[in-house]
Amino acid sequence: MAWAYSERVTQYLHTAIRAAKAAAAIHQANLGSELGIDTKSSETDLVTRVDQEAEAAIRRIILRSFPDHAVLGEEQGQSTGTASHRWIVDPLDGTLNYAHGFPFYCVSIALEIDGLVQVGVVLDSVRGELFTAVRGGGSYCNGAPISVTRETVLRKAMLATGFAYDEAAVLVNLEIFKRIMPKARAVRRPGAAALDLCYVACGRLDGFWELKLNPWDVAAGALIITEAGGRVTGGAGEAYELNNPVLVASNGPLHEALLQTLQLTRITVLNYRAEPY
Repeated sequence: MAWAYSERVTQYLHTAIRAAKAAAAIHQANLGSELGIDTKSSETDLVTRVDQEAEAAIRRIILRSFPDHAVLGEEQGQSTGTASHRWIVDPLDGTLNYAHGFPFYCVSIALEIDGLVQVGVVLDSVRGELFTAVRGGGSYCNGAPISVTRETVLRKAMLATGFAYDEAAVLVNLEIFKRIMPKARAVRRPGAAALDLCYVACGRLDGFWELKLNPWDVAAGALIITEAGGRVTGGAGEAYELNNPVLVASNGPLHEALLQTLQLTRITVLNYRAEPY
């Protein structure tokens, strides 16, 4: 491994990796079993017992090492703890993919300190690819440094997006999708935002956008992109915050062209702002 961080940061990183591996093991051990599928905000917003078991395992590992830290998880909400240190956890990003046997899902774990994400870990449960970043320390996949592409022409770019569970946001993004599809080389929709962001970070994608993502979807992946040399903003190019209703990520050189083509400053979904977590 090429990591050379402070002893404390190294402990945070290794704890996140250990927790991610425990969750991924739960994913893989339960493939093909009875998942106890239920719905949350809509018929497409699924939750399974595997989501819940994976989050419980992550919380146990984190709080065993740092009992005074707070944990914000998709399934159990936010625990009490020291406000300065908050772990942001998606125990199974891509639940719908997982439930249908579509092999694109992951674990995402980030550590926010004093309001700034400092550590990010995303583990692809299927391929075993471990994406990591520490602020100021670069980004890695399985210990090897990664970086974004150098593509400068939008017409040559491979992009990705995702669709929210909210019907109004879906309709808005369909219009955006139609607008950008002829302007790019291709647009993909794999279905797990955390992995999409990591694919931008390692150069498999040149850019990504999505509406109404939650903090646990993006906290780790956004750090991994920026540490890999990319750029993450809101729809108007402003600094991205975890409750922003629009996320645009790119390799950097494509960012302004992507923003101009997406035209996200004009969409009605900007009237929506997530409740603070």
